[in-house]
Order: sequence, then C-alpha cells, then structure tokens
Amino acid sequence: MNAHLKGVLFVAIGAASYGVLATFVKYANNSGFGTAGLAFSQYLFGALLLTVLALFFSKKSKTIEIEGVSLNAKVKLMLFGTFLGLTSSFYYLSIQYVPVSVGIILLMQTIWMGVVLEFFTARALVNKTKIIGAIVAIVGTMLAAKVFENDIELNLKGIGFGLLAALCFTGTMYATSRVALHLPNIIRTQYLVYGGLISIILFWNLQILQEFNWNVFITWGIFLGFFGTILPPLLFNKGFPIIGTGLGSIIAALEIPISVFSAYLVLNEAISFLQWVGIIIILLAVIMINSRKNQKPIKA
Repeated sequence: MNAHLKGVLFVAIGAASYGVLATFVKYANNSGFGTAGLAFSQYLFGALLLTVLALFFSKKSKTIEIEGVSLNAKVKLMLFGTFLGLTSSFYYLSIQYVPVSVGIILLMQTIWMGVVLEFFTARALVNKTKIIGAIVAIVGTMLAAKVFENDIELNLKGIGFGLLAALCFTGTMYATSRVALHLPNIIRTQYLVYGGLISIILFWNLQILQEFNWNVFITWGIFLGFFGTILPPLLFNKGFPIIGTGLGSIIAALEIPISVFSAYLVLNEAISFLQWVGIIIILLAVIMINSRKNQKPIKA
C-alpha cells in the first residue's frame, strides 16, 4: 500500500471514529448514563492511555524533541486543549435536545467558522471561492437541520449548544494545525487531552461526583476514550501531513454522513430527503473551500 493511500485511510478512519461518537453517547444517555460521567470517563481514559504511550514512546525514541519539551509548549497545548473538552461537553449537551443528525450538522459549522478565523489570522489565504463555499455550507446547514420542514420544532437550547461546540471545535482545529508542530504527534495529543480533561472537570465539576463510577468508566469510558480521544487525533496527525490539508479536510467531512447513518442504524433517527440534500450541499462546500489549496503531499 502506497503512502498516499495510507494517508487517506488514516484520515477516513479517524473521521469514522468521530462520526459514531455522538450516536453512542446518546445511546448511553438513553440507557441511564449521565453526560458528565461519560465525558469525564472518556477524557480520563484518554489521558491515562496517552501518558503510558508517551512514556513508552520516549523510551523507544530518545529524541531531543521529546526530552526537551518546554514548559511553554506544554502550557500552550493544554490551554488549547480546553477547547477539545468544551467541544465534547457542548456537543453532548446539544444532542440531548436535538437529533444526532442535527447535532453533527451544527458541530460542522466549523467549516465556515474556520474561514472566518482564517480571515482574521491569515487574510491572504482567504479568497472568493472560500467565501462562496462558506455561504453554500450555511445554506446546506439550513436544509440538513430541517429549518424548512413544517413538522420539526427547533430546540433553541440544542442549537445554541451545537453552535458553541462548533466554535470550540474551530479552536481545536486551529491548535492541531498551528501549535507546537515541532513536537511528536503523541506528545502533542497527550497535552491537548490533558487540557481537555481539565476543562471537563471545571465545566461539569460536582456533577461528575454524582454520575461517575468505575462501572461507567469500564462500560463506556474506554470505548468513548479510544474512539473519541485517542484514535482520531493520532490518525489525523498521521494522515494530514501525507495527503495535505485540502484533501484531508474533504475526507474528514465523511464524519457527517457517517454520524447521520449511525444514528439511523442505532437510534432509529429518521432522515428526510431534504436532510440528505443539505448534507450533500455541505460536502460540496467543503470540497469548494479546500479544492484550491493545492498543498503538496509530504512523503512518508
């Protein structure tokens, strides 16, 4: 298997992992498990496993990058990692009020939020195609979120939490592409997840004590931690440098149909024709926004 195909598979599997996450969180909620306990279990497992993996990696690879991780780099990664924990918290709250198929659409508003952020941080990278793509994504969102359907009652609380999740996810994406890039992926992921765990504790605080127990950790924490905190960032950090940000972003958008389809299979959530049209429009917007980046793949 050539390096390019490996990169595509890495990103696709990472997107699939993220895509099924909300479905199983909602399934766990329906089975009587509280969101605070689930979120804390997910990040606790992620932090513990990444600590072990980082120690093992540092012993196997005695590099200057690992031995010389500065306090400044650690603090930066942990601060940006708080966006990771807040993304999960707001996203999991959102799907308590709206269907998972709508929640994932709200989360992916990071598509146009990322363009806005890029306009203020690197204006030279923003062109007319990206602006049009962002507008197209918003139109697709209105269809996918059932705004034009008469038989749907929009829950403002769910929409608000979903948009907050998207805002935090935009911050997470910024961190993964800009912060401490000189460090190995395992180390960067480790400190980002540490920051995520801290924000989970601060966000949910006393509710964690009420809902967390080791049964929650074993039943759901390991599963959610592996597929939501360990696998996606490691695979994205591995795959994006090989295939480039443009193609990587397009493949990562597979998270949307995967999430919608998994909700249909596991939760029996009905998906209307207009929703599928909206999802296709959003995917086209992702392609439009990223098609002109023309980033050259990096050889593995």
